[in-house]
Amino acid sequence: MNGRVKQGMILFVLSEANFFLLLVCAYIFYHQSGGQGPTAASALDVFKTSLFSVALFSSSFTVWRAGACSRESKRGPMRFWLLATILLGALFLIGQGTEYAHLIEENVTISRNLFGTTFFTLTGFHGLHVFIGLVLLTILLGLAVAGNEHEPRPTAMEGVSIYWHFVDAVWVVIFLVVYLWKYV
Repeated sequence: MNGRVKQGMILFVLSEANFFLLLVCAYIFYHQSGGQGPTAASALDVFKTSLFSVALFSSSFTVWRAGACSRESKRGPMRFWLLATILLGALFLIGQGTEYAHLIEENVTISRNLFGTTFFTLTGFHGLHVFIGLVLLTILLGLAVAGNEHEPRPTAMEGVSIYWHFVDAVWVVIFLVVYLWKYV
């Protein structure tokens, strides 16, 4: 990968990491301060979230395979792994959407209490990043399907991969703090 492009993507990811760090800190502050109304322990379904989280975590492997196939000029497998990454990422977003729908049915909303505010802000911001990553991956897949002259360059593939791995890593932190911390 072009050194300047890689450096630019890493700097962008670091700047986004700062936003997520602040949101996680806000969530932790709420968690420690307590409050009235629903909490993570009473409102969230860890098992269900674990299932769609596995899809997102698996997508790190598939995007890595797509990048390896791109570097080896294996176009068919690269397309397959890109599509697999997109499907896994979409499955994650669908899971998050069903979780949001269930919470809203239970009257857990962004305006209900501090838990709702910090939960929906943190996970919604992450969901936005997943959606942006899916758009980027879909563009790469479209270029790959269009043929040789439009084939995505390895630089583009690696830049999107760095972003996608970042999105996955952020979810590891969110999952640990928001979903599993309640058992500590």
